[in-house]
Amino acid sequence: MENRLNMTRRHFLEKASLGLGALAMSSFDMASGAGGPGGLIPHFAPRAKRVIYLFQAGGPSQLEMFDYKPELRRLHQQELPESVSMGKRVTDFTAAARKPMVNPFTGFKQYGQSGTWISDLLPYMSEIVDDICVVKSMHTDAINHDPALSFFQTGSQLSGRPSIGSWLSYGLGSSNDNLPTFSVLLSKGSGRTDGAQPLQSRLWGSGFLQSLHQGVQFRSGKDPVLFLNNPPGISQMNRRGVLDHLKQLNQKYYEKEGNPEVYSRMAQYEMAYRMQTSVPETMDISQEPDSIFELYGPESRIPGTYAANCLLARRLAERDVRFIQLYHQGWDQHNNLPDHLTKQSRDIDQPSAALIKDLKQRGLLDDTLVIWGGEFGRTNYCQGKLTADNYGRDHHPYCFSMWMAGGGIKPGISYGETDELGYNIIKNPVHVHDFQATLLHLMGMDHEKFTFKHQGRRFRLTDVHGKVVKDILA
Repeated sequence: MENRLNMTRRHFLEKASLGLGALAMSSFDMASGAGGPGGLIPHFAPRAKRVIYLFQAGGPSQLEMFDYKPELRRLHQQELPESVSMGKRVTDFTAAARKPMVNPFTGFKQYGQSGTWISDLLPYMSEIVDDICVVKSMHTDAINHDPALSFFQTGSQLSGRPSIGSWLSYGLGSSNDNLPTFSVLLSKGSGRTDGAQPLQSRLWGSGFLQSLHQGVQFRSGKDPVLFLNNPPGISQMNRRGVLDHLKQLNQKYYEKEGNPEVYSRMAQYEMAYRMQTSVPETMDISQEPDSIFELYGPESRIPGTYAANCLLARRLAERDVRFIQLYHQGWDQHNNLPDHLTKQSRDIDQPSAALIKDLKQRGLLDDTLVIWGGEFGRTNYCQGKLTADNYGRDHHPYCFSMWMAGGGIKPGISYGETDELGYNIIKNPVHVHDFQATLLHLMGMDHEKFTFKHQGRRFRLTDVHGKVVKDILA
């Protein structure tokens, strides 16, 4: 009793911090259960258990793929009216240039019971139109690639914020103790191969959240995750012994310093140990039947392709990985669009449709949210020289298309509308923060309540605005 009375304030705070540390460790353990490391649970019953996000880096042209505008045929080569552009900001590439409108080189047809318009570039995707919701009224704040990519993936044009997958890892934790909660797969398109926009690892970073929530990149080749395998001469028993001793040292360090990131690092070491067995099994597609390779297309047998990554995404979804992010580069068609876009569309058409069909036949589509889209769209006017068979399109943030399927999304609809020239939205605009709010809602999270306090401010993925797009919910 006397010792308690004589405790100094510093001693009390030190003991209190250790108690909080124990709480922190117990909540980190919760990451593999129902709640996340913040002790969070879904705010309401989720419609989706996992997300597969097929991100098309570079800005796919909605006018050649999803947003049919026959009026552009009549006005081909005519200057874009100022009454349409309304002095809106454009990139430096076209700020002082002529803006002749250009008719898409490809045709469109209506498909399915929904009668959705789909480009001739996407014959396989035309088969799944009654399973997807095409949103034609997306708009964003950024006009150049890097800030636009950051805005979609983190909710901010500035670096340093957590990515969507990291937020979900923090809030909901993992459903599989042996694989990362947030997995990332990259592929390079066959469209624009000269100077495709680079991807920075901060796009799947954890920002100010604990580092264990960052995305883990899976690579093609014999080492899918770098530095995962034991060095020569180190057995699994040796590895286990090293980790056990390291855990003891880290525990002593934590008791001295009280840094919760120590527990993040310990959790990452343990995950890496378990992944030594789980990752090779997951990445080994050799046991898949020929019918599956035929469904996804011939490139699905080639590691590192978009098709192979779509197949791996299904395998990760089967194993209850929470957030699976695919990035496909090569969509930045400033010139030679007819050739580049044809090749790029061929990359993604069959595998994207196959993923929806495959998930559906396995009963996984109902609780898997699949998203397809880029960081912005393309202009209705030509960039560079316009010839009879060649042209390019510049960045266009004011209206573009993306699609979603499964996981609580209403199937077989088109949402939103652009004007007859495909330059402005005239019905049901969907901002990037609206999209993010809707994604979180489908995962059971209220985007306004889902916050993290950092440097005295409560941050959230949707920053200070955004609303759930209820009209597209099933």
